[in-house]
Amino acid sequence: MNNRDDNLAQVLFSESEIKKQIEVIAKQIENDYKNTKNTLCVIGLLKGSYVFIADLLRLIDLPVEVDFMIVSSYGNEKQSSEVKILKDADLQLSGRDVLIVEDIIDTGYTLEKICAHLKTRDPSSLKICTLLNKPSRREIDIKIDYNCFDIDDLFVVGYGIDYAQKYRNLPYIGIVK
Repeated sequence: MNNRDDNLAQVLFSESEIKKQIEVIAKQIENDYKNTKNTLCVIGLLKGSYVFIADLLRLIDLPVEVDFMIVSSYGNEKQSSEVKILKDADLQLSGRDVLIVEDIIDTGYTLEKICAHLKTRDPSSLKICTLLNKPSRREIDIKIDYNCFDIDDLFVVGYGIDYAQKYRNLPYIGIVK
């Protein structure tokens, strides 16, 4: 750790640990989609997934198309109250294989609503890939097809994940003090 991360208690996953796990997940995705006739449509959820999606896709030796969605979650105590789509995916999804790439899955409310929205566009398949999964916080049953790491209920930053728009550029995932 250095001077740009004074608010961090410790490193949870090092840069090399993240890289190794993404290589494993990329190979699983590649194997699962290698016989499909469709170009894989990968949809990243911004802003947190951008580092993960870039590293992941460079390791998948398949034709892919990439798009992004931006969503905001509003509510009092829970994320569940309202999910507003600020930027929708522009790709044609009907009859295609779609992979949602997320940075962290917490309660599951936001992802449930995104999946329901994308299913209205009639994809052939819809799968979920996440960098971090917090199963102890789950309130909605979400099937995660590709998961790099399960974590406890920790406040984490780095590798695209922010705190007040800071720390996204850290090459590792750290725990906030």
